[in-house]
Amino acid sequence: MFTIREETAADIAAIKEVNDAAFGQENEANFIHEIRQSESFVKGLSLVAENEEGEVIGHILFSKIIIETENGEVPSLALAPMAVKPGFQKEGVGSLLVRAGLKHCRERGYDSVIVLGHPEFYPKFGFVPASSKGIKPPFEVPDEVFMLTELKPGALDEASGTVKYPPAFMNV
Repeated sequence: MFTIREETAADIAAIKEVNDAAFGQENEANFIHEIRQSESFVKGLSLVAENEEGEVIGHILFSKIIIETENGEVPSLALAPMAVKPGFQKEGVGSLLVRAGLKHCRERGYDSVIVLGHPEFYPKFGFVPASSKGIKPPFEVPDEVFMLTELKPGALDEASGTVKYPPAFMNV
């Protein structure tokens, strides 16, 4: 049994540990720290998964981004990173984090989420290629890994353009 909840200040070291272990490097943990210190951070959209012993075994972060269109900027969220400790992967923790995270985003009034991720994993949560809405990444990536989901149907119908990430994303 796993519990999903909002991060607290007491979780910061454990979140770093989860991301370092899952990714095998410190880039993601440094990225999370940079986002926390920026205007892109949304309190309540950094979630942790705990096991029955209260150990933090997973983490997901959603932060503010924009889509630059011909008619101006459209706000959105980026899902990045999402990590589960290696000993707990393939047990549904990541899926629980994504579902809970999208619910939190919707409850806070956000209309869409963009992810650069595994094309076999994210579609089960409603993610589709961003190109299907005319939305492009600011860098070269395969079409099938740059995805979005609309938390409010039709939210991105008029949002054709290019995603603009905050500076922290360029260091990952």
